[in-house]
Amino acid sequence: MDRLEIQPFTKPPHATVRVPGSKSITNRALVLAALCCRSWVAALQGCLRSEDTDLMVAALRSLGFEIGGWETGQGLVYVGRDSSELIPARSADLFVGNSGTTMRFLTALVSLGQGRYRLDGVARMRERPIEDLLSALRQLGVHAYSESDTGCPPVIIESNGWQQGKVRIRGDLSSQFVSGLLMAAPFAPQDTIIEMAGRPVSLPYIDMTVRMMRQWRLAVEPIDRARILVRGRQRSKPLREQMRVQTSESVPVYPIEPDASAASYFFAAAAISRGLVTVGNVAADSIQGDVRFIRVLNKMGCTVAQSADATTIMPGRPLRGIDVDMNDISDTVMTLGAVACFAEGPTTIRNVAHIRHKETDRLAALAAELRRVGAEVDEFPDGLKITPRPLHGAEIETYNDHRMAMSMALIGLKVPGIIIKNPGCVAKTYPGFWQDLEELRR
Repeated sequence: MDRLEIQPFTKPPHATVRVPGSKSITNRALVLAALCCRSWVAALQGCLRSEDTDLMVAALRSLGFEIGGWETGQGLVYVGRDSSELIPARSADLFVGNSGTTMRFLTALVSLGQGRYRLDGVARMRERPIEDLLSALRQLGVHAYSESDTGCPPVIIESNGWQQGKVRIRGDLSSQFVSGLLMAAPFAPQDTIIEMAGRPVSLPYIDMTVRMMRQWRLAVEPIDRARILVRGRQRSKPLREQMRVQTSESVPVYPIEPDASAASYFFAAAAISRGLVTVGNVAADSIQGDVRFIRVLNKMGCTVAQSADATTIMPGRPLRGIDVDMNDISDTVMTLGAVACFAEGPTTIRNVAHIRHKETDRLAALAAELRRVGAEVDEFPDGLKITPRPLHGAEIETYNDHRMAMSMALIGLKVPGIIIKNPGCVAKTYPGFWQDLEELRR
C-alpha cells in the first residue's frame, strides 16, 4: 500500500498487546556477541527482525561473522566466527541503509580490524553527520575519513587496530558515537579512556550500553562524570543471571528486552482515547530509557500501573499540556506530539535539537504534519510548542521515517480522515505495527 487510512475508535480500547524485541538492544547485542565470541558461540533470544537489524546482520556476515537462525524470525539466533581474527574480513563494502545504529556501531567495530572498510547508505544517510566519530577514531590511530569530505557517509576506515588509549569525543551530537566506542574498546590492545565533551544527549542510551556490556562481563569503569575507563584485551560471556535459557553448557543465551520505544505508541493510544492498554512484556526494571515516557503521560494526567512483567496506562485526569525536557527520551518526542494535540493547554518540548539529524529533521517534519491536521505549532531550534486546536483529516507525509508514521497514526484513532502515506516505512523497526494497532480495536 502507498496509503493507509486510520479508522477512529468507536469506543475506548481495553486491551493487552505485546511489542517485539528492542531494536536498540538487538543491534547492540549483535555487536557484542560478534566481538565476544572469539572461541565460542553466543545465542540471542527475542531479537527484533526489522529493516535496521537485517542490515546489521548482513553487514556482520560481510565482515566474516557467522549468524545462524536469523531468517526464521523466531527461536534463537547464533553468533560465532571461524577465524582467530577479531574482524575476520580484511576488506568489506558495507551498506547500512538509513540505520544510524548500524552505521555508527560498525564504524567503530571495523576500526579494530586489519584492513580497509567502506560504509555507505541511502541518500538521507549521506546527510547525517559522522565526522565527530571519525575524529575520535583518528585520535586512536585509525585512518578514518568521509569519502566525500562532507563529514557524512560514505565512510572509509583503514586500520591496523587502535594505536592509542585516550580519546575525546563530543557527547552532545549523538549518544551512538559514544556507544560505538564503548563496545569496541574492550577488544583494543590497550586500556582506553573515553572522555565526553559537553552534556551527552540521550544519556539513557549510553547507560544502556554500559549495562549491557556489564551483562556480558566486560569491565567498564567510570572515572568521573565525563570520563570512562575500559580495560583492553577482554574476553567474556554473558552473566549467568542473563541466561534465562541454556541450550548447553557451552552456549550462553542472552535475552533481548521488548522495545520500550515501540510500547510508547500503545501507551499514547490509551492516553488519547481514554482507554486502558496494557503492554504485557514491558517491565518497570527495563534497561531502556524510553520506558520513562510513562512518567510524561502520568504528569499529563494518565494513571500508570507497573509490575514485574507489564505496564498499564489507564484514564486519570483529563490530559493537560506540560513543559518537558525530552533530551533523555528523544525517540518519543513524536509520540508526545500526537498526545499533545488532545490536551488542555499547550505542550512545550525542549532540548532535542539533535533529532534534526535522525531519519529526517524530526522537529521540522513533526511541526509541518501537526499543522497539516490543524494544530498550532511554534518551532524553535531545540524543540516545539504545540497548542491544541480543532483537528481535521489530512494526508500525512512520513518522510520515510517510521516514527512519523506511527506517531501521526495515533491522531487518526480520534480524528476521521487521517491517511498515512508510505505506511510500509514502519518496517525499519516495527514491521507488525499496523496489525498490532488493530489489536486495540478488538
